[in-house]
Amino acid sequence: MSREPLRPRDAYRHFTPISTRWHDNDVYGHVNNVVYYSWFDTAVNSWLIEVGLLDIENGNPIGLVVETGCRYAASVEFPQKVEVGLKVARLGSSSVTYHLGIFVEGAEEPAAEGHFTHVYVDRDSRRPTPLPEAWRAVLEGIG
Repeated sequence: MSREPLRPRDAYRHFTPISTRWHDNDVYGHVNNVVYYSWFDTAVNSWLIEVGLLDIENGNPIGLVVETGCRYAASVEFPQKVEVGLKVARLGSSSVTYHLGIFVEGAEEPAAEGHFTHVYVDRDSRRPTPLPEAWRAVLEGIG
């Protein structure tokens, strides 16, 4: 069974640098798979804060993660630095799907790639709500 090639560095619009930590490694000597999901979450939410779309304490609407996935191509280990590439892959009426790439610092080919979907809901009712138009413009900017 052949698999589709992973997206290269130039497929992404924004990068978040992250340092690996000693406890990220597992008994096999590489970063454990669950850490990649933490990196995805960090990259998406730090970008949302940076561009003014995420107010952790008072923001409305709020994004809830409804789906994530990851494909692995190469090991990452401590002590390495990674860069998490980010782009909007799909913008729905109340949802956003991001594509993310994990690159060892300076590498052109990813060690892993994933997707991450937020559904935006009203903070109080937790019911889906349309994305504000101003948000759509910002999200389209990294699509």
